[in-house]
Amino acid sequence: MIAEILATGEEIRSGALVDSNSAYIARKLEEAGIAVSRHTSVGDDMTALVAVLREIGERAHTAVVTGGLGPTEDDLSAAAAAKAAGVFLETHPRALEEIERFFENRRRLMSDSNKKQALLPKGSILLSNPIGSAPGFSLKIGRCTFFFLPGVPAEMKRMLEDHVLPRLTADASEHRSLCLTRTLSTFGLPEAAVGERLAGVAEHVPGVRLGLRAKFPEIQVKLYAYGRADQNLENALDEAAAVVAERLGKRVLSLEGHPMEQVVGRLLAEQNATLAVAESCTGGLISHRLTQVPGSSGYFLFSAVTYSNASKIAVLGVDPKTIERFGAVHEETAKAMAQGVRRIAGADWGLSTTGIAGPGGGTPEKPAGTVCIGLASEKGVFAKRLHFNFGSRRMHKAVFAQSAMDILRLTLLSGWPEK
Repeated sequence: MIAEILATGEEIRSGALVDSNSAYIARKLEEAGIAVSRHTSVGDDMTALVAVLREIGERAHTAVVTGGLGPTEDDLSAAAAAKAAGVFLETHPRALEEIERFFENRRRLMSDSNKKQALLPKGSILLSNPIGSAPGFSLKIGRCTFFFLPGVPAEMKRMLEDHVLPRLTADASEHRSLCLTRTLSTFGLPEAAVGERLAGVAEHVPGVRLGLRAKFPEIQVKLYAYGRADQNLENALDEAAAVVAERLGKRVLSLEGHPMEQVVGRLLAEQNATLAVAESCTGGLISHRLTQVPGSSGYFLFSAVTYSNASKIAVLGVDPKTIERFGAVHEETAKAMAQGVRRIAGADWGLSTTGIAGPGGGTPEKPAGTVCIGLASEKGVFAKRLHFNFGSRRMHKAVFAQSAMDILRLTLLSGWPEK
């Protein structure tokens, strides 16, 4: 099945609005085993709309269109669809009833322009909109079945689930063409290095295609298996994922695409271990990410953002002589911070960060992008200095936080590092 997505509207075409609708639809179709071959964007121009609808109608089997179903003059999707299909617009009685009910239920006055939304191409099938005033519709143009949905994201998502996905997946034939996907999350290697290590994976597992996606600071490995429903594509994905895991080793965070904070949280929960965090340069980012995970209250005990030297001393109990001798950005300071926060919280693990996010504040010995990460447990304490050169404060903070959690992850997996 060849599937396409068409996003309409001047804001989308010009880039004034980010087209998140198409990304969402593509992801949902891929999850349903329907590969999307093309995304198209076109403005509010009747000639252009009709032309692109006819083009898609000649090459695709199904298409999802978003936008242009409102009550204003620049909402042209229904009229363009009718013209492309060679039919007239007509008032759809049920569509009009649903629009009127929408306004009645909200005790709002319905304007005459809203009646325009009930004008649908003759022969089209109504797609009810339970949370908005713009009904959708499906219509065949050429060889392609089109689904026209509103551009409002909440309405689009609801109608995609209610109407589009059930119809597209209704054909349960074993010979239906499928595309199954799987995401693996990785950290610690640049995208180019990941690509080099995974060269030839697609050839190793026939029917599987591999792609990389940078989701800073992680690199996601995307696996796509194409074939029929009777070809057991899940086995092909399992085989390809095993090859990826073998080649990337400890750099693989999750075979299910889970982010670092979820992986670390799972390991802590499995080991019935607790964590406290002391952050300087990351400003609470580690704590924020870890507590975004449901159930994190079971292992996350305490967080301290000790940004100043004074707070490191007063809150965490860092010896002033340590900072005086080594400076705030040093392994010894990171160790003292990790030990201090662990002691205060009574946690099994203490994790700390202290560094220079930049762009200023660096020195030749400690340039911007330097971070010292400390980790303490009942077995002792150690620290590691890392340096990055992304040139962005935001990116440095993100990779500092990720690196700190990665050190904890690897320690939870492999045990306490040997000296």
